[in-house]
Parts: sequence; structure tokens; C-alpha cells
Amino acid sequence: MDVPDATLLPYVMNLVYVLTGVALLYLVFTLFLAWLVQQIPRNPVKDPPRWGTVTDTMIPAIDGGYLEVWRIDPKGRSRGIVLFAHGWGRNRDRMVKRARFFAEWGFTTVMHSARDHGNSSPKQCMNAVRFAEDIASVIHWVGEPVLLYGHSAGSAGAIIAAARYPSMVRLLFLEASYAHTREALLSLYRWIHPAFGKLFGPMIVLWMDIFYRGATYTYSPARVAQQVTMPVMIIHGEKDRRFPISFARKLKHSFAHARVACYIAKDAGHSGASKTKGYGLAVKSFIDAYLNDKG
Repeated sequence: MDVPDATLLPYVMNLVYVLTGVALLYLVFTLFLAWLVQQIPRNPVKDPPRWGTVTDTMIPAIDGGYLEVWRIDPKGRSRGIVLFAHGWGRNRDRMVKRARFFAEWGFTTVMHSARDHGNSSPKQCMNAVRFAEDIASVIHWVGEPVLLYGHSAGSAGAIIAAARYPSMVRLLFLEASYAHTREALLSLYRWIHPAFGKLFGPMIVLWMDIFYRGATYTYSPARVAQQVTMPVMIIHGEKDRRFPISFARKLKHSFAHARVACYIAKDAGHSGASKTKGYGLAVKSFIDAYLNDKG
């Protein structure tokens, strides 16, 4: 049997030390990134509602913090209440233009900023489950069943809240959503930068799996969808680069019932569906078809 040349042993050991050091550095760096991506970016907008009677208030959050909330009541009789949940890094103002459609159809609209967003209280490591907790806090504050509308990360929170409180959600709208959390995160990191997504994305997601004890799988919208009982409308931009249209198709087929409508907004990106010509008609048709449906 060949015996390694003793003169090579120091070089081999040095290589082992270097590779071990690189591996440890990679693990520590990706652990830091797993924390960092949950902190940034925060990109609030300024777009207050300018119709109806506006109530601007703070309500308690589940952890002792607080949520900023707008409730806008129409001048005449209300057809019901629509609750809007914004996406990652945004705030309640981001949903005002969408809410305006529902206001024109006679609905009371309610918008809040999730914790660690807008002027709501700080909270480390926000995620879909915590978005759902904030949605539940607002539903309980409203005190009656709502139409629930979530965008992006807000849609992930919305579907969890709808599954947990089925008697409090009449219709569910999911815009720019996804089916599987791991797949969505990897897609998002590749959208940020292809090299970042390929090199660091899988390990960041693994750290999240460890930290949240498998919740990224348990609370994936496709799994939660099987528990949802109310009619659902999926809204998705045809050219969404963060969450491709295939994600919407997967999610649509995840529900246990057939009362699922899907509006694909032509030429729209991640946040542009509500700006397309067919959006209002599609959403109103869904409401007219299912709002009083008891099936």
C-alpha cells in the first residue's frame, strides 16, 4: 500500500484548515444573511385615503405592541368590510389604491401596517405567521366577518388567518402570492441577484427552516390552502419576476374546493395587477358571484 509522502502532509493539513475555515465562514455569513433579509428593506409609501369618513387609530397587537389602522366608512350604507394586508417592507398606504376600488363598490375598507412596518410597533424577524397574527388582531378589532385581501407576504399571512378563523372571512383575495415558501424565497433571492440566490439562497432558507422549526413548510400557502373553506380569488401579474406565474397556478390547484377564481393581469409585474384594465371587472364579478354564496 502506498504511503503518502511525509513532505506533503503539512500542505494537506493546511488545505484542510483553509477549507474548514471557509466552510465555517460561509455558515456564519449565511446565518447573518438569514437574519438580515428579515430586517430589510423597509420601503413605506405615503398615500393616505381621501374618501369617506376616515378613522386613524392604533390598536393592540398580540405581543403587547400596537398596529396603526385606517378604517374608511362610505357615505351611504356599507356592503361589508374589506381588510387589506400589505406586502413585505411596505405599509398600509400601499393598499390605498386597491381599497379605492372596493370603496367605489360601497364597502368599508380597513388597512393596517404590520408590526415593524409603517408606524406600527417594532418586531424582530417578521414572517407570514406574524403577518397572520396582525391580521387576526385587526379582524377581532373590527368585530365582524370581513373580505380579506392580501398582497405578496400579506397574502401568505391572509391565507393563514383565513384558515384559522374561517367564520370571520367571507371572501379571500390573494395577490402576487406563491404556493411553497422555500420555492418562493429562492426565487426572491435570485431576483435580487442571480449569484446571490444560487450561492447563498439555499443555506439562508435552511437556516430559516432550522430557526422556525419547519414552519416554512408547515405554513406554505399550498398546505394551508387545503384548510380554506371560503371562495378564493387569486390575482397575479403575468410578468411577475419575483414570483413567476407558475406559482399562482400551483396555488390555485392546492385548494380542496372548486370556488377559486384566477385573474392573470396581462403585462403586469409583482405589484401591477391592480393597475391593469381588467382588474376592477374581474374582482367585482367575483364579489357579485360569491359574496352571498353559502355553498
